[in-house]
Amino acid sequence: MDFNDYEHKLLLNIIEHGWQCSHVFDPKAILPDFSYTVGFSQTLNAPEFITFGLSRDLMQNMLWEVFRQVKDGLNISDNMQLKGLIDGFDCIAKKAQHKDLFTEYATHANWLWKLNENEGHPDVYQIIWPGAQQGLFPWDEGCAQDVIDAQPKLWKGI
Repeated sequence: MDFNDYEHKLLLNIIEHGWQCSHVFDPKAILPDFSYTVGFSQTLNAPEFITFGLSRDLMQNMLWEVFRQVKDGLNISDNMQLKGLIDGFDCIAKKAQHKDLFTEYATHANWLWKLNENEGHPDVYQIIWPGAQQGLFPWDEGCAQDVIDAQPKLWKGI
């Protein structure tokens, strides 16, 4: 099989580290930046993860922590509380089911899934974080609008 440079590097990172963090940004800063995992499904037989709206480094650190926890035996379920991803706050894992999940967001995770000759698509969980000021999640009344806007609702099948 013939791979482009990015795909080759992605596969090498999965072999070396167990996964790769794919970061996507909007150069016009209209849509929130996001990072997602590629390789959890292959290395850990686990879902992939995606998170939005924070700095690239913070999102990658969050995903590394999820990798460590899942590797240590954490089984993810919908609406599960995740500890230790952000200092002082718990996050929530919600199963992503947006109609554009694999065409607009987790494209390389889906590519790897198909490369491994799997049917359908990998499970993907969105990591939702609360606002730092009030500790409210996007679905909580009184949550700051910037916290809501930074996290598309991929858990809704829109």
